[in-house]
This record gives sequence, C-alpha cells and structure tokens, in this order.
Amino acid sequence: MPALAQEPTISADPRAGETKAERDARMKWWREARFGMFIHWGLYSIPGGVWKGVEYDHPIRGLGGIGEQIMRDAHIPVAEYAALAPQFNPTQFDAKKWVGLAKAAGMKYLVITAKHHDGFAMYPSKVSKFNIMDATPFKRDPLAELAAECRKNGIKFGIYYSQGQDWTHPGGGIWNGPW
Repeated sequence: MPALAQEPTISADPRAGETKAERDARMKWWREARFGMFIHWGLYSIPGGVWKGVEYDHPIRGLGGIGEQIMRDAHIPVAEYAALAPQFNPTQFDAKKWVGLAKAAGMKYLVITAKHHDGFAMYPSKVSKFNIMDATPFKRDPLAELAAECRKNGIKFGIYYSQGQDWTHPGGGIWNGPW
C-alpha cells in the first residue's frame, strides 16, 4: 500500500518554508528600499485614542492617545466597540492620492493594517461580517484600491494582519474580555 501524501504544514509564521536564500533576498530588498509607509487605519480611527472624554496614553511610550489600542486600553466591551462601525464612512479616502504622496516622497513600499487586534477587517470578509463592506456605510475595499494604485506606481504593497490577537474572539491571543 502506498504511503499517504503528507499534508503541507500550515504555520502562523509567514516565514515558514522560506529558504535562507529567499530570506536574504527579501531582507536585501528591504534594506535597500529604506523608506516606506506603514498605515494604521481602521475602526479605531473614530475614537482616536480618546474614549468617553479620557485620553488613553500608551503606558510605555507616553505618546498620548494610541488609537489602535483603544479597545483594550479603555476596556471597551465588544458590542459597544462594534457599534462604532456605522459611523466609519471615510468618503474622502483616495488611494491615488495616498500612493501619489508616498511615491512623491520617494517611498518604495506601503503597508496597511488589514485587520488589527480589534478584529475589524478593512476588506470584505467571508469569515466575519465585522468588516468595512458589511458593517459600515462605506461599501468599498480600500485595500484593493491601494494595492491597485501601488501596482500602477511601482510601489510594493503589504498588509499587516493580526491573527495572533483578536480582542473580539475569546481564543484570540491576549484577551481579557469581555470587558
């Protein structure tokens, strides 16, 4: 009887299966690129680090309100945080302008949060309705728009996806809720 084919290993580590040569080439490109844009943008942009009149300063950095951490820092209950979604309608978002600014500044790459620890997806998702297409009045996919503009302009496009922490999911990493 023939041996069963082994299933490919699935790993949370994005480097799994990467050879040393592949890693070296990737890191060489990044070192030479030197300058890029990392955008933290999502539902947390609405409170922007301030919840119910209180600014939540990052305990280590002392930078003032840190928007993307507001759900955790202010102990906002999941349902209360999710109620922000109907307010998220970034009608002035313009991928062409954002990428144009990056290119004009000499940036070589652009990375944006696809899903941060708050569990809100900035793209249409078949897994959760807690996303920009289903939960907001915006009804556009800003990640697809940015990716297309980056391709047109020769800028590498990447996403940050928080899979290890999701404060809306009881098994999602560092989770002390529901608050």
